[in-house]
Amino acid sequence: MSATPGAVRPRAQVHRGTVVAAAWWFHRGLLGEAEARRRVLAAWRPGATVWALAGGHLLKLAAPCKSAVEAAPGLPLVLESGVLTSAPLSPKERERLAPPPGAVVLVHEGIARVYGPGALRQVDPGTWLDVSEWRRVRVKGLGAPPPPLKSALEPLPPPTRATFGPKVPALAPEAERMLARMAGREVPVVREGLFARLRRAFSPKAGETTLTVRREGLFARLRRAFRTEQQGTPGNALAPSRAGWFDRLRGAFSSDTAHTSATGTGGRAGWFSRLLAGMRGGDAAKASPGSSTPTRPPGPEGPGTLEQLKEWMLRNTPLGQLVGQRKGDYLRHLFELFEQGNLDEALRHAIPLGKSLDARAKLALGVPGPRETLRIQPQGRSGAAQSFGGGPAVFEALRERYRETFRRLEREGRIDEAAFVLAELLDATEEAVSFLERHGRFQLAAELAEGRGLPPGLVVRQWFLAKDVERAVAIARRSGVFADAVLRLEKTHAAEAQALRLLWAESLAEAGDWSRAVDAVWPVPSARHLARAWVERGIQAGGAGSAKLLARLALEFPDGFGAAREDIQALLSDETPTRAPERLAFATELLRAEASDARSALLVPAVRALMRDEEVEALPSNARLLQQLHALNAPALTALRADLPTPRASQRRPWAEAHDLPPVRVGMDRGHAGAHAVHDAGVLPGRRVLLALGEAGARLVGPDGRTLAGFDVPAFSLVLSAQGDRALALARRGDVWRVSRLDLVERRATHWCDLELDSWAPTYDGERWFTAMRDAVSMVDTLAAEPRSLWRVSEVGGTVLRMAVDAKHLSFLVLHLTPDQGFERLERWTYELHGGPVLRGRADMKGLREPPGALALTPDGEAMAGGIEVPGGAEPEPWYSVAPIVTRRFHSPARWAAERVGEVLSPAWRVTRFQKGELHTALLFGITGHTRVTVESSGTPPQVVRLTEDWCVVHDLWGRVAWLDLRSGEVHRVPVV
Repeated sequence: MSATPGAVRPRAQVHRGTVVAAAWWFHRGLLGEAEARRRVLAAWRPGATVWALAGGHLLKLAAPCKSAVEAAPGLPLVLESGVLTSAPLSPKERERLAPPPGAVVLVHEGIARVYGPGALRQVDPGTWLDVSEWRRVRVKGLGAPPPPLKSALEPLPPPTRATFGPKVPALAPEAERMLARMAGREVPVVREGLFARLRRAFSPKAGETTLTVRREGLFARLRRAFRTEQQGTPGNALAPSRAGWFDRLRGAFSSDTAHTSATGTGGRAGWFSRLLAGMRGGDAAKASPGSSTPTRPPGPEGPGTLEQLKEWMLRNTPLGQLVGQRKGDYLRHLFELFEQGNLDEALRHAIPLGKSLDARAKLALGVPGPRETLRIQPQGRSGAAQSFGGGPAVFEALRERYRETFRRLEREGRIDEAAFVLAELLDATEEAVSFLERHGRFQLAAELAEGRGLPPGLVVRQWFLAKDVERAVAIARRSGVFADAVLRLEKTHAAEAQALRLLWAESLAEAGDWSRAVDAVWPVPSARHLARAWVERGIQAGGAGSAKLLARLALEFPDGFGAAREDIQALLSDETPTRAPERLAFATELLRAEASDARSALLVPAVRALMRDEEVEALPSNARLLQQLHALNAPALTALRADLPTPRASQRRPWAEAHDLPPVRVGMDRGHAGAHAVHDAGVLPGRRVLLALGEAGARLVGPDGRTLAGFDVPAFSLVLSAQGDRALALARRGDVWRVSRLDLVERRATHWCDLELDSWAPTYDGERWFTAMRDAVSMVDTLAAEPRSLWRVSEVGGTVLRMAVDAKHLSFLVLHLTPDQGFERLERWTYELHGGPVLRGRADMKGLREPPGALALTPDGEAMAGGIEVPGGAEPEPWYSVAPIVTRRFHSPARWAAERVGEVLSPAWRVTRFQKGELHTALLFGITGHTRVTVESSGTPPQVVRLTEDWCVVHDLWGRVAWLDLRSGEVHRVPVV
């Protein structure tokens, strides 16, 4: 390390007395290496850094402290005008040295030398510690481990024949084998003994009709397969004429040009070509290169190789005849049972008619023949027509038989059996549910609706009618379908609909969504007292939502105008930009309200307040709302319209869209450090800020920096509600996390539970919180006395690293490892929440070859991952991304950026964090890629960024907090005292 050429001999060699030391220097030549290191480690505190300087160790303290020079562990350095000095310098001495900001002036051997920031090399004191003999001890809490997360909704299995009661006969063995073949499953053949078959053959039960399937020997089957039958043979009237066995062999295995190919080109491919074509899964024949026949577009993915080989054998070998005859015998017998009126046996042998059959089911039924025949023909046409063995004719014939059976069972009062025909055989599940409800079978209707995966609103309706209110409410909360269920009930059951509406409103109120709770309960006149209480509670919460409720209080309650007068006057007379969003929300509610004396009295002061806010350049324009209010046919506005011109559309662009403005620059130096470390922070309505101060608890700070409330619970991470009136505070306790509830309106905190957590969503809607533990993701009910799961997806295949959620979507990133714990892939899952959750997308992070050093994720599925630069290490992994599942413009980060240490995403914004030595920089980019804000901080603690669509918070462990309003571009600093 060389000093600057202009060395100075200062008058004073060291500081004297008591000084505020910002760093200490330990001389290795004087103390020895071992003693110098011992003193450094003894003086080190969290946040301090060690640097190699001038043959010694420079320890920069996390925060300056008072120290007596004579008792200091090393040479004290004082921070003066951004420069560390080991001796007091006179103005002339400082002028001669001219140290740059961030430099160190060290007086050694009577000479003051300047060391610039580049002359310092950071040292990791952890390498000085010999921990080779240490062993890791797993930390466990002193209390009992938390119980496993209970499930509030055990999933119901799909209904079976037993679900419909004992009157529905069991499925016949032959039908079971047939259904297994339709589903592509292998069914073991149970061979009966000789005496069992004789007893069954010669001792039939009275009135019982059985289907006997005779197993022929090999030669008998071959003889029957190759036997020539004449057209019109009795007992086989439905079979077409057949060629001789030699012709059939030649037609199956030769390339006779007399046969016509499937494409109509006039030539038939050889048997080996047809076998290869079948195993490739393509069409039986393709148009030749010189043919003008258009090629069909590729269809959906077909069956596997084994099924393709089976299809080829059914088409081109005698096996197709054997299978076709057996399936045809089965279907013919089934029709005979229906025609004889033997419904019990017919239901035992009946085959369900699904809406569609996959390729395996089609192959299991063989290749359908002509529509007019009931026998399954092995040489039938291919394509969509073979939705059931025998073609659409057999399909419709069976459907008609089932419909006749349903009508007959209904006439005879056999309700459960009739519902079975609808749900199981005809696959008309919704019709079956309606039929069961019409006949008072509410429990079975609810089980059928949920088991078959019908719309959640219908499922909630059925469970509510079945008097299982707890399950109905749990499903409605899980899927967010209260409104749909209430509408379904109102059509036929008004009293039940009103009861469910009240439960809906109470659920919203418990979640802190006061405005929606009032909207939900308002159609119930007898519950206006609840609406009044919720309006008053919502007003206390603050923010734009409270302004809407303030307008409702004044307009919709008889004594509300007088109760709200003072609050309305305080809001509209306030001239600060802080409450401008509240005034905008208040005026919007006036515009939507019906004409009344109370509204007339409020219109003029509201318009005046909006016009005052319109003149403030820093605020978004409200000219459109002013135009709408100006056009109202209200007598109260007559004089105002006469005095003022019609408001014109504003040409002012919102700050978020003004890309040509210079970037906002925010600096946070050591002088901005607070009294407590800030582990997490979030912005609430009314420009309030909630801080997580670790073991010191949580703190609610007002827009003016004053402390509004303190919460005496440990808080290292915050989960904010969408309404901003409550939060969850998390603190690690060994293997578990202690979760506390924060009520920001009543300003109280209570311990809730201890949970094992690997990852969690940083926000929730006030009642549903998504967490991950091991390879399972759960929707946790935060309103329950004990944590319980409303929804769960198990075995996602790996560890969940990151989660993001909003009102519409949930996304999470899963890290998959190889059996030897190496990196395999990173996968993104995205769910749609309404009516579900329903999985909408899964995608791998293409190109990623090692575990990423940093991750970023949005609720709709946009994800970024990549490596971070390590000093002295190899070049980091490039950054890769996955597009969201919705159609929108998304971010495209650079493949590589020097000194990048992290990314934070929202749908419209992106923050990239950089670190170079002790300089930390956060750059905020818009969706267009323009830099809008630069936040720089010096010191050792890294920046922590929390980003939403409305605000961005940057904080660190030195207690420095700044947040940016992304609508106006205003920067706010939060003091931590």
